[in-house]
Amino acid sequence: MKENAPRLRSSYKYFHQTETRWNDNDIYGHMNNVVYYEIFDSVINRYLITEGNLNIACGSIAAIIPETRCRYHKPLRFPDTLDIGLRVSRLGNTSVIYDSAIFQIGDNTAAAECHFVHVFVDRHQQNQPVAIPDTVRKALEKILAQ
Repeated sequence: MKENAPRLRSSYKYFHQTETRWNDNDIYGHMNNVVYYEIFDSVINRYLITEGNLNIACGSIAAIIPETRCRYHKPLRFPDTLDIGLRVSRLGNTSVIYDSAIFQIGDNTAAAECHFVHVFVDRHQQNQPVAIPDTVRKALEKILAQ
């Protein structure tokens, strides 16, 4: 596969479907760049909450974001229905790197791809890095890319 070629749907084990909204479109008639990040962030946190039992609202451990980047392959717009694929490309002791991609329904190549890093920290110890909680680690291992 070419280095800059869009990723394929088959590269992902976990998917979440979402609908675009009218206000997601910008003046150019396609989904604004910031919305892609909102979608990626929401899918990752939904996974951590539902699959890893992470209490993001008031738990002592939080996941902070030191780095993200996005590669856009084709425009999306309202009223598209989207499948967001999520996988883990690297699982460390205190951090994880996610690779996520947005697919239009029926399309096997990604419209956009995101590289997203989380570092797990103790909220009460000035955000000092801590080991990824066991329940979260087990959930992340399920979507670890081989």
